[in-house]
Amino acid sequence: MPSHPDLPADRISLPDGTLHYTEAGRGATILLVHGSLCDYRYWRWQIPAMAETCRVIAPSLHGCWPDTGVHPQAGYAIEAHTDNLVHLVQAMGIAEGVHIVGHSRGAQVALAFARSAPELCRSLTLADPGFRFDDEPESVPFYTRAVQQLQSGQVDDALKDFIDTVNGEDTWRKMVGWFKDMVRDNAMTLLSQIREANLPVAPAEAAGIRCPLLLVGGSQSPAKYGSRQDRLQLLAPQARRVRIALSAHGMNLANPRAFNRAVLEFVQSGAEPVTRP
Repeated sequence: MPSHPDLPADRISLPDGTLHYTEAGRGATILLVHGSLCDYRYWRWQIPAMAETCRVIAPSLHGCWPDTGVHPQAGYAIEAHTDNLVHLVQAMGIAEGVHIVGHSRGAQVALAFARSAPELCRSLTLADPGFRFDDEPESVPFYTRAVQQLQSGQVDDALKDFIDTVNGEDTWRKMVGWFKDMVRDNAMTLLSQIREANLPVAPAEAAGIRCPLLLVGGSQSPAKYGSRQDRLQLLAPQARRVRIALSAHGMNLANPRAFNRAVLEFVQSGAEPVTRP
């Protein structure tokens, strides 16, 4: 992969603290929302590529690096993250709205954004959403053991357990240094995240989405992520769908060229995206 420039850091004051973000490019605005154990650095292969034709804003959700604070914390929650992103878009004066892209846990934040501020959401892209629908039973979070390991100081064991579960056996060992550093920086956010691990989405909430909707999955992602997309596609008939070849849950890192192209085609033309090699 090509080297990427340092991501410029900026910040904005919130009613309950500070939101850090990076921004690049000009044009229609794409808002990138990261998932668990990540921050705006997760989008390092998306920001430069998408900024060639669009304005790209990538925030670190409140409670994530570079301002992690002590976890657990009340501000690290889907509703709070959603309110913060609405505040960010309004404060930046983006009256025409944004094309919001959410990955994993960030997909639940993105969906909540689209429902709470539909006038600010021009399109919605959900990449491997993992949330529970409220007509499904609660389950034990897959990262329960990881949280226990964190509480006992076994940080790398906890992170290996989490990353290998969502992306395949031995993924953590093979990951590059910058990714491991980012995940370690955000490790303790799991202590907050587990408090709303079964936070559901109402089917009617998904069915109420009226903006263009793109569902993105990794071709090798765990089956539970595909099942979320199957249900969403039934609930929202306008949804387009694309699978990113040669990738699992971390599709935007494993195959960034295909991921970027699928999102940009959707944002810029509205044409139905196709799987890219």
